[in-house]
Amino acid sequence: MNRVQATSRCECQAMLTAVLDDKRHVLQGEATRLGARENAPAHSIGAERETFDLAWLCPFCGRNTLRSFYAGALRAAPAVDAPVAPAALPAPAVPAEAKAP
Repeated sequence: MNRVQATSRCECQAMLTAVLDDKRHVLQGEATRLGARENAPAHSIGAERETFDLAWLCPFCGRNTLRSFYAGALRAAPAVDAPVAPAALPAPAVPAEAKAP
């Protein structure tokens, strides 16, 4: 599945990002501001048209942000691999004074 990414700024200066599938339906929305990253619900409107809209709910300021995009200007999003389960984690070290005699 091809994925594309659309980004825009909210009025509060958070960077809004949406990852879209090949039919331009939102797979994931997020917002970043001052190093903090939050999920931002997003929705595509009129995705079948060349010029369509994306709407986000900004988690930082609570605004509903609506932006128009041209489908030909979207950039490819990097593929995200499924998280890999870590191997057996080592047991945490116990300080010497915490050990019973």
